[in-house]
Amino acid sequence: MTSAPGLAAGGRISVDRLTKVFSRRIRAVDDLTFSVEPGSVTGFLGPNGAGKTTTLRCILGLVHPTSGRATIGGVEYRAIPDPLRAVGAALESSGFHPARTGRNHLRVVCRAAGLPDRRADEVLSVVGLTDAARRKVRGYSLGMRQRLALATALLGDPRVLVLDEPANGLDPDGIRWLRGFFRYLADQGRTVLISSHQLGEVQETADRVVILHRGRLVRAGSISELTAGTDTVTVRSPQAAAFASALTAQRVQVQQVDPGTLVLRGVPTDRVGHLAFVHGIELHELSRRRADLEDLFFALTEQAATAPVQAGAPR
Repeated sequence: MTSAPGLAAGGRISVDRLTKVFSRRIRAVDDLTFSVEPGSVTGFLGPNGAGKTTTLRCILGLVHPTSGRATIGGVEYRAIPDPLRAVGAALESSGFHPARTGRNHLRVVCRAAGLPDRRADEVLSVVGLTDAARRKVRGYSLGMRQRLALATALLGDPRVLVLDEPANGLDPDGIRWLRGFFRYLADQGRTVLISSHQLGEVQETADRVVILHRGRLVRAGSISELTAGTDTVTVRSPQAAAFASALTAQRVQVQQVDPGTLVLRGVPTDRVGHLAFVHGIELHELSRRRADLEDLFFALTEQAATAPVQAGAPR
């Protein structure tokens, strides 16, 4: 795939010490730095009020930062000469005239951007709305509006996609399709940034995540990197108390969560099984679990919530 107009090869999104203060006191984004790499799907996460939407709007030139900068392919969005062909964006699924059909909405955008009308039918087919092309948008469900917003973002065949809650309102089949579609785009070398509250879906879709709280970066990296070292081993046994004593003597971290269940940290399952055999302990369960994205998200944001709040930070 060739480089998009106005973008350096790769289409990397870079946010560098970005700060946005509203009304001189509401610090929606606070000294935020992260990057989104081409050829990957990046999940953009945070509680309500964390600053995600403000950051996306800064990236897309809809909000002017108080300080710092956000660039796409090395340039600010406003400096891209043909932005629809370079960057596809969907921050909401309500920006449609209700009396227009889905096809006519897309044709209006094509005409404004200098794109051929046929692109409207092409992207309708991509997002699965061909059968609804002649229906007025007022009759679309939320999921159909989401698909139409994605179709609009795809009109210019952009190298970079920036999407806010793209799976909102989709049924399970639509969510599965969207997951595969994002993977297809990333495998083509495109840059995909997705803001979402659906942590389970982000876990299935994203290569990397960026987590915000109170406008500040909490953590960024691949899910495997961020969950490394969080493994626990669950043991159920009618001799749990005796086994807990034996494990403690071996300097294993043990938590007894009920009379028959232990949770262990920092020890592999094969060693636990061996120690049970040596001590003659009957086991009813021996399983390993690694923290998932939901565990990680709540642990990190709860930790961040206990940190002192700076004056003017969003609550």
